[in-house]
Amino acid sequence: MNRGLTGVERHEAMAGPRPVVMSGPSGAGKSTLLKKLLKEFDGVFGFSVSHTTRSPRPGEENGKDYHYVTREVMQASIANGEFIENAEFSGNMYGTSKGAVQAVQAKNLICILDIDMQGVKNIKRTDLKPIYVSIQAPSIDILEKRLRDRKTESEESLQKRLDAAKVDVEISKEPGLFDVVIINDDLDAAYGKLKDALLEEIQKVRDSNKS
Repeated sequence: MNRGLTGVERHEAMAGPRPVVMSGPSGAGKSTLLKKLLKEFDGVFGFSVSHTTRSPRPGEENGKDYHYVTREVMQASIANGEFIENAEFSGNMYGTSKGAVQAVQAKNLICILDIDMQGVKNIKRTDLKPIYVSIQAPSIDILEKRLRDRKTESEESLQKRLDAAKVDVEISKEPGLFDVVIINDDLDAAYGKLKDALLEEIQKVRDSNKS
């Protein structure tokens, strides 16, 4: 596996453990794998808090669920190079700031970023140096079955997700884009591969927490 920069160079870029970028279509099983990871390695991982221009929903807290900002503030911050990635959905802007990732790293936690393919390509242009992991379903047919079994999607929404997944699968095959591509056809086997990819960084966090 390509480890990229040496430890010294890497820590000059951004202090703290290497973040983990997890990408993959809805229905590939990212959430299930993440839950297993967080349960087994309690106190090792953390999530960055994203920024958004949408209004808080009932029960959501600023700084916990999202950093809620105006479009003007967010656009200025993006122009200033403060964001790792950003996108627009349904008329609202969303993004991950460098500061949000650094806040997790400062606690000596491995920051997990759940990012779409566009975001992955944007992060490649930053000095973040994460471990890139792609989670894929064994086939589009299996992905469709998983999404239908959830019964949470309209037919139109389902087709959009499947179209996005087909693009996702093709892009994930690009050489060098991901450090590891995991085909989630067996949950335990997929989890084993995910753990193997992150074990070196997990061990570093555990060791430094002991000292």
